[in-house]
Amino acid sequence: MNENRATRVVLGSWTAAILLFLFIPIAIICVYAFNPSNVQGWPLDGLSTKWFSSTWHNDEMRSAFWLSIKAAFVATTIAILLGSLAAFGLNRFRFFGHQAVSLLLVLPIALPGIITGMALNSFFQFWGIDLSYWTIVIGHATFCIVIVFNNVLARLRQTQSSLLEASMDLGASGWQTFRYVTLPVISTALISGGLLAFALSFDEVIVTTFTAGAQNTLPLWIFGNIRLGQQLPEVNVVVLWVLLLTLIPVILAQRLMRDTGVLRSRAAGARSV
Repeated sequence: MNENRATRVVLGSWTAAILLFLFIPIAIICVYAFNPSNVQGWPLDGLSTKWFSSTWHNDEMRSAFWLSIKAAFVATTIAILLGSLAAFGLNRFRFFGHQAVSLLLVLPIALPGIITGMALNSFFQFWGIDLSYWTIVIGHATFCIVIVFNNVLARLRQTQSSLLEASMDLGASGWQTFRYVTLPVISTALISGGLLAFALSFDEVIVTTFTAGAQNTLPLWIFGNIRLGQQLPEVNVVVLWVLLLTLIPVILAQRLMRDTGVLRSRAAGARSV
């Protein structure tokens, strides 16, 4: 009992230390967003929201913000379409090179972002494609597809084939089976994958650096102003906004990925039939 208790204490302390190491710097940045001074120092002279207004009325920041939103939305839409189609194809069919195709689909998320960015930049230069908004979207879609693909494929593998067979036995067509059985079963995985893909795309900076050209997304705006150090108070405010905006889809995705009630209810219905 003493050994078990000591183990729990050590593991709990180690986990707490890791969490503090990860989140204390983030908490400090969030606090600095309310710093009334334009000089970062500790302790603060007080708390103020005066930088929030000036940050929002910064035209360059707003332009970068909306560009990031639009790029993330389009990249996520592409990822949902292509990622779900790839998941369906690899789950349903077995062919020579099946595992190799699966590996190639997952590879972009495993590679360092700088390698993916350099590869895309070389590809665009080779074909004479000017860097623009659409090259940003293509770059983001390369790793967003992986997120959706993994989520949908995992849910499809958890789905009992008897559900589809029961639907077919009852006279449903392929489209009806997809609409009334398959789509409800994978819906939470599809939405959670899309939310995670959006969150990753919105704050991606490395791939964007190699695919943006003259375009200025929000992560690039943040990086540029940190390097120059002239607008640090506004940067802190934007970082706080980005953290909140990224946190929302991540939390929603986590809750959706735990939702297996649809699977259980469908399986119970199939057994009763």
